[in-house]
Amino acid sequence: MLLTRKAEFSASHVCANPSLSADENRAIYGANANPNGHGHNYVLEVTVEGEPDPVTGMVFDLRELKEILHQEVVEPMDHRFLNREVTPFDHVVPTTENLAVEIWRRLEPRIRESKVRLRNVRLYETRDLYVDYGGGQ
Repeated sequence: MLLTRKAEFSASHVCANPSLSADENRAIYGANANPNGHGHNYVLEVTVEGEPDPVTGMVFDLRELKEILHQEVVEPMDHRFLNREVTPFDHVVPTTENLAVEIWRRLEPRIRESKVRLRNVRLYETRDLYVDYGGGQ
C-alpha cells in the first residue's frame, strides 16, 4: 500500500555551477543564473510503501511523517537562499532534480527505521513542473 504526505516550503536559489564562468552559466541556465537568485513555493509529496499495521490500521503514523518532513526539509530549507544557507547547495547546483535527491537522502534513513520504505519523492517547483525521484531504484 502507498501512503503520500504533502509539505510546502519557499526558498530561493541560483542555478549556476561555480566551476563555470558567468557566460557559461547564462548559456546553460538562462535567467535562472542571475546571481541575485529567484524563489519558488515548492510543494513536496513523499510516498512511503508498506502494509497497514494490524493493530493501528496505519501504514505509517501520519503525525510522525509530518514531523520528519518538517525536521528534515521544511525547517532547514523554508525561507532560505539554498546556495548560501543549505548544504550541499554551496557546491551542488540546486536544480529541482538535485533538490529531490537531497530530500531523499535526508528522509530515507528516518523512514527506514520503521517497517515501511520510502518509495518516491515528488517535488513541484511550479504548478506545471515537478521531479519524481525514487532513490535510483
